Amino acid sequence: MRLLKFGAAAVTVLGGVTALAGPASAHHSFAMFDLQRQSVLAGTVRQFQWTNPHSWIELTVQNDKGGLDAYSIEMNSPNNLVRQGWKSTSLKPGDKVVLTMSPTRDGSKGGLFVAVVLPDGRTLGNPTQRAPVKPTP
Repeated sequence: MRLLKFGAAAVTVLGGVTALAGPASAHHSFAMFDLQRQSVLAGTVRQFQWTNPHSWIELTVQNDKGGLDAYSIEMNSPNNLVRQGWKSTSLKPGDKVVLTMSPTRDGSKGGLFVAVVLPDGRTLGNPTQRAPVKPTP
C-alpha cells in the first residue's frame, strides 16, 4: 500500500513539473516572428534595454505619413550579446541607426534582431544574415 501511495505522489509531482516545463519551452519560441523575411528600419534609438532574459532596442521610425512609429526589437540576453561584441553602452538614446530584423507575423511594430549599422558605420549582430543596406547620414 505504501508503494502505491508513493507512486501516486511521484506521478502527481512529475505531472506538476511537466506542466511548468511547457510554458518555459514556449518562452523560447520564435513562432511570432517571420524568420523568412527581413525588414530594414532607419530610425533613432529611443532606448536600449540591457536586461535579462532578453535585451530590447526601442526604435523610433518615421512612417510614410510623416508621423513616428515606435518599434520594439527583441534581442538575445546580455550574456550572449557580450560574446558577440556588445556592451551595455553600444547604443544610446538619440543614435541614428539602420536596423535589420525579422518582423512579427501579426504586423505589429516589432521584430527579432538580426543586425544594426551604428552611426560610425560599424555593424553589430550577424552581418551574414543582414539584408544589404547602407547607413543613412
